[in-house]
Amino acid sequence: MKTIDGYDYKAKERYHEPAPEHVDFEEFKKIVESRRSVRKFTDKKVPREVIDACLDLAMLAPSSCNLQPWEFHVVQTSDKKAQLVEMCMSQHAAKTASELIVIVSRTKSWSEVAKLNIEQWPQDKMPKHWKTFYQRGVPMSYWQGPLNIAGNAKKMFATITGLSRPINRGPFSESDMRVWAAKSTALAAENLMLAFRAHNFDTCPMEGMDEKRIKKLLGLPRDAEVSMVLGVGERAKDGVFFPRVKFTRENFVHYC
Repeated sequence: MKTIDGYDYKAKERYHEPAPEHVDFEEFKKIVESRRSVRKFTDKKVPREVIDACLDLAMLAPSSCNLQPWEFHVVQTSDKKAQLVEMCMSQHAAKTASELIVIVSRTKSWSEVAKLNIEQWPQDKMPKHWKTFYQRGVPMSYWQGPLNIAGNAKKMFATITGLSRPINRGPFSESDMRVWAAKSTALAAENLMLAFRAHNFDTCPMEGMDEKRIKKLLGLPRDAEVSMVLGVGERAKDGVFFPRVKFTRENFVHYC
């Protein structure tokens, strides 16, 4: 019997992927706890192979329907980098960073990525229900139509249907799509920051920036949203400006 996610949990032959053994929690904890927003870096360069390895780990982040709405623009040409520093308000984290990576979320890339899911399915044959999902279900969920006609129709249907049963409520607009894309992209960004930390490099995610100018600098399409600019490099001795200020579990965690 298939559930709403299209998977037959009672099938005799199913894909299995066991969890790896002996994952070192203390080492992972050390990586997470030592990640700080570093605002001053040394002159040490980040090797290209480290950048690529960290980006590969970033893209292992989960994403809604595996539609991976992210892009990473590694700005390395001196002229573009100098302009990007100015567009980041000349923050010290931008000026001293060895690398600047513009992390972008896309609201309209889902169509092409849905096709890639079909074309690059890792098994010999893609299950029929999954192929149907990417061909029909994804457009039905994410296409909003001209003047948001489709989005408004879906919202009305969900509002009426939701009176009697649970139903997925969105995305129903371009604004909803920006939130949708930002959620998955933020997961990839955190993967990226932790990956650099594991390589003994540090990062600073920056939101203080001129997004309009950055989009023009990089030639980004209209549906692109700059989530953040990530400064990357080796932490300077005085690169962390203040002690960490985090609040207790009681402030944010609720067991219901």
